[in-house]
Amino acid sequence: MSEHLEIRRDGRLVEIALNRPEKRNALNVPLCIALADALEQAAADPQTGAILLTANGKAFCAGMDLDEMLEFARATPRPEGDPAAEAHERLFTVGSRINKPLVAAVRGPALAGGMGLAANCHVVVAAEDALFGLTEIRIGLWPFLVFRAVAAAVGERRAVEMALTGRTFSGREAAQYGLAHYVQPAEEVEAKAREIAQGIAAASPEAIRAGMASVRRSRGKSAAEAGEIARRYREEVIQSEAFREELRRWRH
Repeated sequence: MSEHLEIRRDGRLVEIALNRPEKRNALNVPLCIALADALEQAAADPQTGAILLTANGKAFCAGMDLDEMLEFARATPRPEGDPAAEAHERLFTVGSRINKPLVAAVRGPALAGGMGLAANCHVVVAAEDALFGLTEIRIGLWPFLVFRAVAAAVGERRAVEMALTGRTFSGREAAQYGLAHYVQPAEEVEAKAREIAQGIAAASPEAIRAGMASVRRSRGKSAAEAGEIARRYREEVIQSEAFREELRRWRH
């Protein structure tokens, strides 16, 4: 277990908290690897119904660790491969790979990689005064590795504008763009996110597994192909004993 994460379980809900408050939860390579490990392990556990991602301290995540990136940039000769890029690529595609719902509670800044982390979550609860932004351009970089997740959340044209300007915006604006789904006063964010995550965790695991697999496998497919994928998963759920039990429960 990483010193930079706090992990606890409450029934079928696994809560993972970023725990580098002194660094505003900046994403260095060890934290990226530990977080990807924790998310993948929680998702692989059949006892997990949902995952809640939170953060300790005043920031959700300030993005990549600039001190670490400066070390990589100065390295001569260049190390074989790019450990930061590899760790970021794994982390910033996790939302499209895991088969369990991921809910985020965002308070304070969620900038650059922090915004990419939020965009990887399936449900985002943001504080009204949370601060989002693709700010990489301010240090002469482009948000290469988080761009796909952000574009999937807000649309490619909006994501390009955000990347070009590096502007920041509030939780309320994030909801308008589709990046956040719920907006709460800061003191209510984690309670609201936990309530949503617990509700998801209590829902039919068979329906969620099949539904998320259907969404994942339909990406990039034609309408006909996506329809066939959806039909197969629907049939699988309808034929299951779990679904029949749910129907009997609701009928009574």
